[in-house]
Amino acid sequence: MRSVARSAAAPAGTPNDFARDLFDGLADRYDLLAEVLSFGQNHRWRAAMVDAVATMQPPPRRVLDVATGTGGVALMLSERTAASIVGVDLTEQMLRRGRKRIIQRSKDDRIRLVVGRGEQLPFADGTFDALTFTYLLRYVADPAATIRELARVVRPGGQVANLEFAVPTNLAWRTAWIGYTRTVLPLAGLLTGGREWYEVGRFLGPSISAFYQRYPVWSLQDMWRAAGLEAVTSRPMSLGGGLVTWARKVDG
Repeated sequence: MRSVARSAAAPAGTPNDFARDLFDGLADRYDLLAEVLSFGQNHRWRAAMVDAVATMQPPPRRVLDVATGTGGVALMLSERTAASIVGVDLTEQMLRRGRKRIIQRSKDDRIRLVVGRGEQLPFADGTFDALTFTYLLRYVADPAATIRELARVVRPGGQVANLEFAVPTNLAWRTAWIGYTRTVLPLAGLLTGGREWYEVGRFLGPSISAFYQRYPVWSLQDMWRAAGLEAVTSRPMSLGGGLVTWARKVDG
């Protein structure tokens, strides 16, 4: 099976380009970076997102994982469901690392990886029973249009689930989070990955804060509803450092 295929490229000068440049050299250590930023909670957060798909009735047969990165969520979906899974990501280096992990876990018969954009998916309407997407919305120009595109490829009655970093709403925890992301995270990046990781660590905290200043959680939930998704539910994780959201596509 060909594990990595190519779809539509991103236009030059877009947030997609920024995301690709940001993560281009991080494939080998990306999963460690995700654990550092999430206070070691990334695996638990992913599991909470995957729960929304794994508990579907009837069980999903086809699942799309957008912003799949090195395939961590796709692999988790393959363990929790019997579905055929397609993973989409912008960064070929991340997908190459994901392909190695998938082969090592003997899941290459069930997981296919595609280079592509969440804003322009190369699939027909209603192709998938469920869709997951992780840490995506800060790297697109129009979150509302992206959510509409994600919902488009899910069948009526199908499930959509998302994981994003978040900013704690409690004042004490938010103060601690700001201190962690502005000081500890860049230092941890420097010690574990050198100057390049230091720059990534320094970028991420302010990026998350700015995103939620522009798009509060309630406004993101409204975007989901406007895209034809219902029963939209958000669950803060780890005192608000993560946010899992899930919903069902309107049936009919």
